Amino acid sequence: MAAGRGATVIVAFLLLVVLQLAGATSAAALPVAINTWAFRKAAETAWRVLQLGGSELDAVERGCGQCEIDQCDGSVGYGGSPDESGETTLDAMIMDGNTMDVGAVADLRHIKNAIGVARKVMEYTKHTLLVGESASMFAVRMGFPYEDLTTQKSLSMYSKWLNQSCQPNYWKNVVPDSSKSCGPYKRPEKVTCKEEQTISQRSVHNHDTIGMIVIGESGTVASGTSTNGAAHKIPGRVGDSPIAGAGSYADSTAGGAAATGDGDIMMRFLPSYQAVEYMRMGTDPTVACQKVISRIQKYVPKFFGAVICANTTGSYGAACNKIPGFTQFHFMVSSPSLNQPTEQVVDCI
Repeated sequence: MAAGRGATVIVAFLLLVVLQLAGATSAAALPVAINTWAFRKAAETAWRVLQLGGSELDAVERGCGQCEIDQCDGSVGYGGSPDESGETTLDAMIMDGNTMDVGAVADLRHIKNAIGVARKVMEYTKHTLLVGESASMFAVRMGFPYEDLTTQKSLSMYSKWLNQSCQPNYWKNVVPDSSKSCGPYKRPEKVTCKEEQTISQRSVHNHDTIGMIVIGESGTVASGTSTNGAAHKIPGRVGDSPIAGAGSYADSTAGGAAATGDGDIMMRFLPSYQAVEYMRMGTDPTVACQKVISRIQKYVPKFFGAVICANTTGSYGAACNKIPGFTQFHFMVSSPSLNQPTEQVVDCI
């Protein structure tokens, strides 16, 4: 009997040690910063801000802002993704998971630091989202320089697109046939809607967003995005990136998420909000990301997209939709358990 009690005590002691170790591991997992794609300099910048005592919002703003400066893959910042008129416009958002405040800009013209303007929207207005030339005027009043976002590269992209009969483009059910000409388009006398089940025009070589989640030592969550949107988009088009719950979402009681890919499809499903709600219910971050991708797959099997997720204990994960040419998704992670910001990879589902 005494031996039995002794064994019980030993088991209880070992269990306590294991629980303490688990607690230590969990504590050491924070802070954590995660961003979409292998945008290393953005990850390094965000992590450096945290290490120097900056806030989670500071880290998100500076990290995404680094991509705006670097023109990450031509899909963030100035001089990329010209629209049908040849102009580059920017979308961005930033979210505070403590207060649920959001600042966002869309169709921003002539201003390079889109996420910087988004933060000013959050801090100096009672609004959430400002758009178009009016957002640019707000930015100027906030001290941002008004400058040309066009570069030789974006002009070359635009010229090449015009020379190949404006292909690809985002029109449908119009005359003249948008798959063969540049328009101008109008609706036909008699509409015959054709449902197209083609693979998304967005590809792994046309990723459109840096999305970032930062969780501080105390579990405070911030998130943000920045993009220049879809190349050759119809002027005025806004995708998922600046929309809270679509492009990214942060809630310090649950976690954060950010999405990248075909924003026109993904924004319809609010994937970032949905992923955070899954994590709130106790779902592992990787599984939360996978469930979000699966929900979209049911309606649009061939969509291009990925999601990153992190909860308030510092656990994180990612998931992507498998299509030809896109079978793995690369993302960056920074945490105390890693010597430096590290590129990680997941297989698409």
